[in-house]
Amino acid sequence: MTLEKVPFAKLLGIELESQEPGHAVLSMNIREDHKQNHGVVHGGGVAALIDSAMALAIMPMLGENERTTTVDLTIHYLRPLTEGTARASARVVRAGRRVITVSAELFDHQEKLAATAISTYLRLSTSDNTDYPAKAEHL
Repeated sequence: MTLEKVPFAKLLGIELESQEPGHAVLSMNIREDHKQNHGVVHGGGVAALIDSAMALAIMPMLGENERTTTVDLTIHYLRPLTEGTARASARVVRAGRRVITVSAELFDHQEKLAATAISTYLRLSTSDNTDYPAKAEHL
């Protein structure tokens, strides 16, 4: 799975640094258009980077006919991001038959911890009777 097929990640400039089953590292060079009116990166931009890293940690663990979707995402913002490159490292904590739990840490350009997160994903099959588009590429 590459981020080239994810328009939103491309819009934000999120890049894949490494990926293996159960772990992924993504980065984002901070731009002025990522910032809110107080000069720090908008929380939604941070959330997008973290959520994307978590999803890419899960993807290599899924079967050919499986997809995943975020059920919840809790982020603890510890320090503001203002410049440089933000880096999110995500690791699968537990992968059950239907529910996958993932944790992540986000670091600023000085490698200081800027946020922590925990998330739950639901494992979906393309054979499930859901409203989820079967042919779409999902994180």
